[in-house]
Amino acid sequence: MTFSKHEASRRTVLTALAAAATVGAPLLGQLAAASPALATGENDVYDDFNDLYTSTDDPVTEGVDYGRRYRRHDQSDGYLSKRDKYTARTAIMAIHGGQIERGTSELCLAIAGYDPSDVTDPLKPSLLPTVHDYWMFEGMRSENNRQLHVTSVKCNDHVANVLATTHFNVLSLHGCQYDQLKIPATMIWPQQVDPKLVVVGGLNDVFRAALVYELNTAGFPAIDALSDKWKFLMQDYAGAIDTNICNRTLLGKGAQLEITEDMRRSLFGPLDTDYERKSGRIATWNNPRFLGFRDACRRAIATVESGSDQRIL
Repeated sequence: MTFSKHEASRRTVLTALAAAATVGAPLLGQLAAASPALATGENDVYDDFNDLYTSTDDPVTEGVDYGRRYRRHDQSDGYLSKRDKYTARTAIMAIHGGQIERGTSELCLAIAGYDPSDVTDPLKPSLLPTVHDYWMFEGMRSENNRQLHVTSVKCNDHVANVLATTHFNVLSLHGCQYDQLKIPATMIWPQQVDPKLVVVGGLNDVFRAALVYELNTAGFPAIDALSDKWKFLMQDYAGAIDTNICNRTLLGKGAQLEITEDMRRSLFGPLDTDYERKSGRIATWNNPRFLGFRDACRRAIATVESGSDQRIL
Protein backbone atom coordinates (compact mmCIF):
# COMPACT_ATOMS: atom_id res chain seq x y z
CA MET A 1 0.00 0.00 0.00
CA THR A 2 1.35 3.41 -0.96
CA PHE A 3 1.38 6.34 1.45
CA SER A 4 -1.53 7.95 -0.39
CA LYS A 5 -3.61 4.77 -0.14
CA HIS A 6 -2.61 4.43 3.51
CA GLU A 7 -3.91 7.91 4.28
CA ALA A 8 -6.99 7.38 2.12
CA SER A 9 -7.95 4.24 4.05
CA ARG A 10 -7.79 6.14 7.32
CA ARG A 11 -9.79 9.00 5.85
CA THR A 12 -12.46 6.52 4.73
CA VAL A 13 -13.15 5.64 8.35
CA LEU A 14 -12.94 9.23 9.55
CA THR A 15 -15.30 10.38 6.80
CA ALA A 16 -17.86 7.75 7.84
CA LEU A 17 -17.60 8.89 11.45
CA ALA A 18 -18.07 12.50 10.48
CA ALA A 19 -21.01 11.73 8.20
CA ALA A 20 -22.75 9.71 10.88
CA ALA A 21 -22.31 12.49 13.41
CA THR A 22 -23.58 15.12 10.96
CA VAL A 23 -26.62 13.53 9.37
CA GLY A 24 -27.31 10.59 11.65
CA ALA A 25 -26.40 8.00 9.06
CA PRO A 26 -26.04 4.38 10.24
CA LEU A 27 -22.37 4.29 11.23
CA LEU A 28 -21.94 0.52 11.24
CA GLY A 29 -23.39 0.21 7.77
CA GLN A 30 -21.00 2.82 6.38
CA LEU A 31 -17.97 1.22 7.98
CA ALA A 32 -19.00 -2.22 6.77
CA ALA A 33 -19.33 -0.91 3.24
CA ALA A 34 -15.89 0.65 3.48
CA SER A 35 -14.18 -2.56 4.66
CA PRO A 36 -13.34 -5.29 2.13
CA ALA A 37 -12.33 -8.84 2.99
CA LEU A 38 -9.40 -9.01 5.40
CA ALA A 39 -7.40 -11.26 3.10
CA THR A 40 -6.83 -8.45 0.58
CA GLY A 41 -5.43 -5.97 3.11
CA GLU A 42 -6.87 -3.22 0.93
CA ASN A 43 -8.24 -1.25 3.86
CA ASP A 44 -5.57 -1.95 6.49
CA VAL A 45 -4.85 1.01 8.75
CA TYR A 46 -1.11 0.32 8.81
CA ASP A 47 1.00 -0.17 5.73
CA ASP A 48 3.09 -2.93 7.33
CA PHE A 49 4.25 -4.11 10.75
CA ASN A 50 7.05 -1.56 10.88
CA ASP A 51 4.49 1.18 10.31
CA LEU A 52 2.33 -0.27 13.10
CA TYR A 53 5.23 -0.54 15.56
CA THR A 54 6.50 3.00 14.95
CA SER A 55 3.36 4.95 14.05
CA THR A 56 2.85 8.30 15.76
CA ASP A 57 -0.34 9.03 13.81
CA ASP A 58 -2.24 6.03 15.23
CA PRO A 59 0.07 4.92 18.07
CA VAL A 60 -0.27 1.46 19.56
CA THR A 61 1.52 -0.01 22.55
CA GLU A 62 3.13 -3.45 22.72
CA GLY A 63 1.82 -5.38 25.69
CA VAL A 64 -1.39 -3.36 25.71
CA ASP A 65 -2.73 -3.28 22.16
CA TYR A 66 -0.75 -6.18 20.78
CA GLY A 67 1.80 -8.83 21.69
CA ARG A 68 4.40 -10.91 19.86
CA ARG A 69 5.38 -14.44 20.81
CA TYR A 70 7.84 -16.71 19.10
CA ARG A 71 10.08 -19.69 19.68
CA ARG A 72 13.11 -20.76 17.72
CA HIS A 73 14.66 -23.97 18.94
CA ASP A 74 18.37 -24.13 19.61
CA GLN A 75 20.54 -25.88 17.07
CA SER A 76 24.27 -26.43 17.41
CA ASP A 77 27.08 -28.36 15.78
CA GLY A 78 30.43 -28.51 17.54
CA TYR A 79 31.99 -31.29 15.50
CA LEU A 80 34.86 -30.77 13.07
CA SER A 81 34.77 -34.26 11.60
CA LYS A 82 31.03 -34.67 11.03
CA ARG A 83 27.84 -32.69 10.81
CA ASP A 84 24.85 -33.16 13.06
CA LYS A 85 21.50 -33.57 11.38
CA TYR A 86 19.62 -30.27 11.25
CA THR A 87 15.97 -30.93 12.06
CA ALA A 88 14.15 -27.57 12.12
CA ARG A 89 12.34 -27.64 8.79
CA THR A 90 8.94 -26.04 9.45
CA ALA A 91 7.71 -22.86 11.13
CA ILE A 92 4.10 -22.22 12.14
CA MET A 93 2.73 -18.67 12.05
CA ALA A 94 -0.36 -16.81 13.20
CA ILE A 95 0.20 -13.26 12.00
CA HIS A 96 -3.37 -12.22 12.91
CA GLY A 97 -3.58 -14.03 16.23
CA GLY A 98 -5.18 -13.19 19.53
CA GLN A 99 -8.41 -11.25 19.07
CA ILE A 100 -7.82 -10.37 15.41
CA GLU A 101 -8.64 -13.79 13.92
CA ARG A 102 -9.68 -15.77 16.96
CA GLY A 103 -8.42 -19.29 17.44
CA THR A 104 -5.36 -18.99 15.22
CA SER A 105 -2.96 -18.42 18.14
CA GLU A 106 -4.17 -21.53 19.94
CA LEU A 107 -3.90 -23.57 16.73
CA CYS A 108 -0.43 -22.20 16.04
CA LEU A 109 0.87 -23.29 19.43
CA ALA A 110 -0.84 -26.68 19.26
CA ILE A 111 0.41 -27.50 15.76
CA ALA A 112 3.90 -26.44 16.86
CA GLY A 113 3.64 -29.08 19.62
CA TYR A 114 2.87 -26.91 22.64
CA ASP A 115 0.07 -26.46 25.17
CA PRO A 116 -2.04 -23.51 23.89
CA SER A 117 -2.92 -22.53 27.44
CA ASP A 118 0.63 -22.30 28.83
CA VAL A 119 3.86 -21.53 26.97
CA THR A 120 5.19 -18.92 29.39
CA ASP A 121 7.77 -21.21 31.03
CA PRO A 122 10.68 -21.94 28.63
CA LEU A 123 11.71 -24.88 30.80
CA LYS A 124 8.31 -26.55 30.65
CA PRO A 125 8.43 -29.55 28.31
CA SER A 126 6.49 -29.44 25.07
CA LEU A 127 3.17 -31.22 24.82
CA LEU A 128 4.39 -33.38 21.93
CA PRO A 129 7.81 -34.93 21.26
CA THR A 130 8.20 -33.31 17.83
CA VAL A 131 8.11 -29.52 17.89
CA HIS A 132 8.25 -26.72 15.33
CA ASP A 133 9.36 -23.11 15.51
CA TYR A 134 6.56 -20.55 15.65
CA TRP A 135 5.77 -16.82 15.51
CA MET A 136 2.57 -14.99 16.42
CA PHE A 137 1.32 -11.43 16.33
CA GLU A 138 -1.70 -11.12 18.62
CA GLY A 139 -4.34 -8.46 19.07
CA MET A 140 -4.93 -7.81 22.78
CA ARG A 141 -7.58 -5.09 22.75
CA SER A 142 -11.08 -5.51 24.13
CA GLU A 143 -12.37 -4.16 20.80
CA ASN A 144 -11.19 -2.76 17.44
CA ASN A 145 -8.57 -5.46 16.93
CA ARG A 146 -9.36 -5.37 13.20
CA GLN A 147 -7.31 -2.16 13.04
CA LEU A 148 -4.19 -4.21 13.85
CA HIS A 149 -4.51 -6.39 10.75
CA VAL A 150 -1.50 -6.32 8.41
CA THR A 151 -1.81 -8.38 5.24
CA SER A 152 0.52 -11.34 4.62
CA VAL A 153 2.50 -9.73 1.82
CA LYS A 154 3.31 -6.76 4.10
CA CYS A 155 4.45 -8.90 7.05
CA ASN A 156 7.90 -7.40 7.62
CA ASP A 157 8.45 -8.18 11.30
CA HIS A 158 12.15 -9.08 11.42
CA VAL A 159 11.70 -12.22 13.55
CA ALA A 160 8.88 -13.52 11.36
CA ASN A 161 10.86 -12.83 8.23
CA VAL A 162 13.99 -14.56 9.58
CA LEU A 163 11.95 -17.63 10.53
CA ALA A 164 10.35 -17.83 7.10
CA THR A 165 13.56 -17.39 5.13
CA THR A 166 15.51 -19.97 7.15
CA HIS A 167 12.95 -22.81 6.98
CA PHE A 168 11.93 -25.13 4.19
CA ASN A 169 8.26 -24.77 5.09
CA VAL A 170 5.91 -22.24 6.63
CA LEU A 171 2.33 -23.01 7.59
CA SER A 172 0.53 -19.69 8.08
CA LEU A 173 -2.85 -19.74 9.86
CA HIS A 174 -5.59 -17.23 9.07
CA GLY A 175 -9.28 -16.71 9.76
CA CYS A 176 -12.09 -15.62 7.47
CA GLN A 177 -15.89 -15.55 7.34
CA TYR A 178 -17.66 -18.10 5.15
CA ASP A 179 -19.77 -15.39 3.51
CA GLN A 180 -16.60 -13.60 2.37
CA LEU A 181 -15.74 -16.59 0.18
CA LYS A 182 -18.90 -16.04 -1.91
CA ILE A 183 -19.19 -19.68 -2.93
CA PRO A 184 -22.17 -20.25 -5.29
CA ALA A 185 -24.52 -22.96 -4.08
CA THR A 186 -24.15 -24.67 -7.46
CA MET A 187 -20.50 -25.44 -6.66
CA ILE A 188 -21.39 -27.39 -3.52
CA TRP A 189 -22.60 -30.98 -3.64
CA PRO A 190 -24.84 -31.86 -1.96
CA GLN A 191 -26.25 -28.35 -2.20
CA GLN A 192 -26.35 -27.74 1.53
CA VAL A 193 -23.93 -25.06 2.62
CA ASP A 194 -21.76 -25.90 5.62
CA PRO A 195 -19.98 -22.72 6.79
CA LYS A 196 -17.28 -24.84 8.47
CA LEU A 197 -14.59 -24.85 5.78
CA VAL A 198 -10.82 -24.56 5.35
CA VAL A 199 -9.34 -22.94 2.23
CA VAL A 200 -5.81 -24.24 1.68
CA GLY A 201 -3.41 -21.97 -0.20
CA GLY A 202 0.28 -21.26 -0.72
CA LEU A 203 2.65 -22.08 -3.56
CA ASN A 204 3.81 -25.49 -2.26
CA ASP A 205 1.51 -27.86 -4.15
CA VAL A 206 2.75 -30.92 -2.22
CA PHE A 207 2.04 -29.21 1.10
CA ARG A 208 -1.40 -28.07 -0.10
CA ALA A 209 -2.32 -31.55 -1.28
CA ALA A 210 -1.22 -33.11 2.03
CA LEU A 211 -3.21 -30.57 4.04
CA VAL A 212 -6.35 -31.00 1.95
CA TYR A 213 -6.10 -34.79 2.18
CA GLU A 214 -5.40 -34.95 5.92
CA LEU A 215 -8.05 -32.38 6.87
CA ASN A 216 -10.77 -33.96 4.73
CA THR A 217 -9.86 -37.45 5.94
CA ALA A 218 -10.14 -36.24 9.54
CA GLY A 219 -13.60 -34.79 8.91
CA PHE A 220 -12.69 -31.12 8.36
CA PRO A 221 -13.92 -29.99 4.90
CA ALA A 222 -11.03 -28.40 3.00
CA ILE A 223 -10.52 -27.19 -0.56
CA ASP A 224 -7.40 -26.38 -2.59
CA ALA A 225 -7.60 -22.68 -3.49
CA LEU A 226 -5.30 -23.19 -6.48
CA SER A 227 -7.07 -26.20 -7.97
CA ASP A 228 -8.81 -25.81 -11.33
CA LYS A 229 -12.21 -25.79 -9.62
CA TRP A 230 -11.44 -23.02 -7.15
CA LYS A 231 -8.52 -20.93 -8.44
CA PHE A 232 -10.63 -18.14 -9.96
CA LEU A 233 -13.09 -17.80 -7.10
CA MET A 234 -10.44 -18.02 -4.35
CA GLN A 235 -7.81 -15.63 -5.71
CA ASP A 236 -7.95 -13.42 -2.61
CA TYR A 237 -7.49 -16.45 -0.32
CA ALA A 238 -4.98 -18.48 -2.34
CA GLY A 239 -1.72 -17.21 -0.83
CA ALA A 240 -0.26 -17.36 -4.33
CA ILE A 241 1.87 -14.20 -4.22
CA ASP A 242 5.55 -14.97 -3.77
CA THR A 243 5.96 -12.19 -1.20
CA ASN A 244 3.31 -13.71 1.06
CA ILE A 245 5.07 -14.61 4.33
CA CYS A 246 4.19 -18.29 3.82
CA ASN A 247 6.13 -18.35 0.53
CA ARG A 248 9.32 -16.62 1.74
CA THR A 249 10.93 -19.95 2.57
CA LEU A 250 14.20 -21.52 1.49
CA LEU A 251 12.22 -23.22 -1.27
CA GLY A 252 10.24 -20.10 -2.22
CA LYS A 253 6.93 -21.78 -1.44
CA GLY A 254 4.77 -22.64 1.56
CA ALA A 255 1.19 -23.13 2.69
CA GLN A 256 -1.56 -21.22 4.44
CA LEU A 257 -4.96 -22.05 5.88
CA GLU A 258 -7.92 -19.67 5.71
CA ILE A 259 -10.21 -21.15 8.35
CA THR A 260 -13.79 -19.91 8.52
CA GLU A 261 -14.94 -18.62 11.87
CA ASP A 262 -17.60 -21.33 12.05
CA MET A 263 -14.86 -23.95 11.73
CA ARG A 264 -12.64 -22.25 14.31
CA ARG A 265 -15.53 -21.86 16.72
CA SER A 266 -16.39 -25.56 16.36
CA LEU A 267 -12.91 -26.55 17.57
CA PHE A 268 -13.39 -25.11 21.05
CA GLY A 269 -15.85 -27.35 22.84
CA PRO A 270 -19.65 -26.98 22.95
CA LEU A 271 -21.57 -24.22 21.18
CA ASP A 272 -22.02 -22.22 24.38
CA THR A 273 -18.24 -21.98 24.89
CA ASP A 274 -16.96 -18.45 25.45
CA TYR A 275 -15.06 -18.56 22.18
CA GLU A 276 -14.94 -14.78 21.89
CA ARG A 277 -12.49 -14.49 24.78
CA LYS A 278 -8.97 -15.90 25.04
CA SER A 279 -9.77 -17.34 28.47
CA GLY A 280 -12.68 -19.29 26.99
CA ARG A 281 -10.58 -20.71 24.17
CA ILE A 282 -7.65 -21.82 26.30
CA ALA A 283 -10.09 -23.47 28.72
CA THR A 284 -11.78 -25.57 26.03
CA TRP A 285 -9.16 -26.40 23.38
CA ASN A 286 -8.33 -29.83 24.80
CA ASN A 287 -11.13 -31.76 23.13
CA PRO A 288 -11.20 -34.42 20.37
CA ARG A 289 -12.20 -32.04 17.59
CA PHE A 290 -9.43 -29.50 18.23
CA LEU A 291 -6.87 -32.28 18.65
CA GLY A 292 -8.08 -33.90 15.44
CA PHE A 293 -7.52 -30.68 13.50
CA ARG A 294 -4.09 -30.24 15.11
CA ASP A 295 -3.02 -33.76 14.30
CA ALA A 296 -4.24 -33.55 10.70
CA CYS A 297 -2.01 -30.50 10.15
CA ARG A 298 0.93 -32.21 11.85
CA ARG A 299 0.55 -35.29 9.63
CA ALA A 300 0.61 -33.05 6.56
CA ILE A 301 3.78 -31.38 7.85
CA ALA A 302 5.39 -34.78 8.38
CA THR A 303 4.50 -35.71 4.80
CA VAL A 304 6.06 -32.61 3.28
CA GLU A 305 9.13 -32.86 5.53
CA SER A 306 9.81 -36.36 4.23
CA GLY A 307 10.26 -35.05 0.68
CA SER A 308 13.59 -35.10 -1.12
CA ASP A 309 13.77 -31.29 -1.27
CA GLN A 310 13.87 -31.13 2.54
CA ARG A 311 17.34 -32.65 2.86
CA ILE A 312 20.45 -30.65 3.57
CA LEU A 313 23.34 -32.32 1.74
